[in-house]
Amino acid sequence: MNTKHRKTLEAIFHNPVNSNLEWKKIEALLVALGAKVVEGNGSQVSFYLGGKRLDVHRPHPRKEALKYRVKLVRQFLENAGVNP
Repeated sequence: MNTKHRKTLEAIFHNPVNSNLEWKKIEALLVALGAKVVEGNGSQVSFYLGGKRLDVHRPHPRKEALKYRVKLVRQFLENAGVNP
């Protein structure tokens, strides 16, 4: 995990929830952590990490993740044993 990934991880766990976080940075972090990515229909994507699964839709037309997506990713990472 590089410095950019670490900053993204810290932003995901920051309170209050960050709504200016680009989705591509979140995906890059998950891949760097070793998550398996499975593309679904349209914007659907699934991530598998530490025996846990996260199903989300990529944001569009905006590139920023909404707060609820950041919260879902935070919960997914916690459940998979990842903390900042």
